[in-house]
Parts: sequence; structure tokens; C-alpha cells
Amino acid sequence: MSVTATALAPGRPARATVRWSRRAAGALAFAALIELVSRTGLADREFLPPATEIAARMGTLALDPAFRAHALTSLLAWAVGLGLAAVAAVPLGLLLGSVPVVDAATRSVVEFLRPIPSVALIPLVALVIGTGLQLRISLVVYASLWPILYNTMYGLRGVDPLAKESLRSYGFGPLSVLLRVSLPSSAPFITTGVRLAAGIALILTVSTEIVAGRGEGMGVFIYFAGIAVPARMTDILAGVCWVGLFGVAVNALLVAFERRAFRWHHARLGEQT
Repeated sequence: MSVTATALAPGRPARATVRWSRRAAGALAFAALIELVSRTGLADREFLPPATEIAARMGTLALDPAFRAHALTSLLAWAVGLGLAAVAAVPLGLLLGSVPVVDAATRSVVEFLRPIPSVALIPLVALVIGTGLQLRISLVVYASLWPILYNTMYGLRGVDPLAKESLRSYGFGPLSVLLRVSLPSSAPFITTGVRLAAGIALILTVSTEIVAGRGEGMGVFIYFAGIAVPARMTDILAGVCWVGLFGVAVNALLVAFERRAFRWHHARLGEQT
């Protein structure tokens, strides 16, 4: 086994380099297509500026203090909302996943609330708590709660029952079994839920800012660029690209953390496939 691991280890960085090179090539090809379509007149430059102009505007916005204030406001709402969702969803998922009676009693309520679009709750939440930062955080918490909750419950179902029985045979109680076996075994699934929730949280943050149309935030910046006369499409697309890049960066960091922290989990998945 050690020989196999040693033989495969040098290939992993090479595979990662190839994977990122392909992704970069795909992004550059897409940008080149936008440049070609815009420059040749296949699309009106008023609605689809060239990719080089969008990239240049992104660089200008990065140096603009007002734009950075918008970005930091969105980042704050995203981070606080995602953190609160994780703090609430993980214990709740552990409770529902380990106590069948509580799961059965609350399932109908959970299944009723889960499909409700968070954007549809904006008027209600705005009336109850206002339209400031608390509005964005509340909706981000609501939307991000579900993937973390369900991944936590799913992870608990996959815990090895033999490991739990072994601890019980040594006199450990339900709480000790939960903390020593169930929680560590379901941690990779919880992390995956957080990664999925991070993307949802970003979407909700920007969407809420666009719908609210006031204060600061990336969505507010995009909204005012869209209602300007004429509409500032370069600003809109540059703002959207910055949001997309942030989402890609967060996802890449969380994937790297998953692979490093839970190597045993990915190795087991590799053996199963």
C-alpha cells in the first residue's frame, strides 16, 4: 500500500495542474468568444461589451473605494449569514438524525418550509425586521440552513453501526457515541453541505440587495448600474464577474480544505469506485 501511495503521490500535483489548466483554457476561450461576438457586431456592444472592456472595468472597480465598500458589505452579510446557518443547522441535523422521534415530529414542518423560495420572503422579513443588513443575513441564514441540515442528517445515516455498538459495549452513553463516532464520521458530509450553502448564500446576498435596491452591496451596485440611463452594461457585467470570481475562489478553498482534512473519506470513496 505504501508503494502504491508513493507511486501515485508525484502524479497528484501534475493532475491538479492539468485540471486547472483546462479550466483556465475554457475560461479564456469563453472570454475570446464574447470578444469576437461583440467586436464583429454579432451582438450590440451596448448590451454585450467586449471582454477586454469588462476586464479593464473590473480592474478599475477593484481600485475604487466605493466599490470596495459595496463588496465588503456583501461579504459581511454572506459570512455572518453562512456562519449562523452552520451554527444552527449542524446541532439541529445531529438532533434530527440521531433521535427518530424528533425527526418524525418535525418532518412535516421541515418539508413545508424547505421549498419556500427565500426571495419570496423579502417583503415579510422587511416588514418584521427592516431592510438593512439584518434583512440579508436573515434570508441567507434561511436559505443556507437546508443543505447543511440535510447533509448532516445524511452523514449520520452512513455512520458505521459497528463502531457505535463498540463504544456502547464499553459503557459510553448516547452523547459520547454521538460526539466520538457519529460527528467525526459525518464531518465530510457536513463540510460538503457548508460548501453548497456558501454558493446559495452568495446568490441570496446579491439577489436580496438587487430586490431591496438600497444601501450598499454588490447587488445594489448592479441594480443602480442597470437602472441608469443608458444602462451601464460594462459595470453590470464587471460586478457580476467579481461576484462569480468570489464564488469560484470560495468553492476552491472549501474543496481544498475537504481534500486535505478528510483524505480518509476520499480514499474510501476511491476504493468503492
